[in-house]
Amino acid sequence: MNRMQNSQCYDLEERCFNFTKRVITYINNLFKTISHIEVGKQLIRAAGSVGANYIEANESLSKKDFVMRIKISRKESKESRYWIRLTEPKQDYVSEKKYLVQESTELMKIFGSILEKSK
Repeated sequence: MNRMQNSQCYDLEERCFNFTKRVITYINNLFKTISHIEVGKQLIRAAGSVGANYIEANESLSKKDFVMRIKISRKESKESRYWIRLTEPKQDYVSEKKYLVQESTELMKIFGSILEKSK
């Protein structure tokens, strides 16, 4: 499956990109505690991997590779949600935390749906 076969690829790629950018901004505005620094590192890796693996899926050469990359994107979305939930944001970022938890959940569901349709 390549980009030309699925016109929605661009929208989901952009959505993943924006999710990662918002995660980075969110992390940069957390209290600078030892735990937030460590959780932040994990969160950046997971959030960045969501979109990176989706891009790889769109460039895959086989259905098997496509499915594997989508599974990784779903897994990294779930992991991102886990790390986000562990953070304790400043008062100004409580609503952003809620948004990021919601967005990671929606991305998980989208990737799950793609997997179902790929069977």
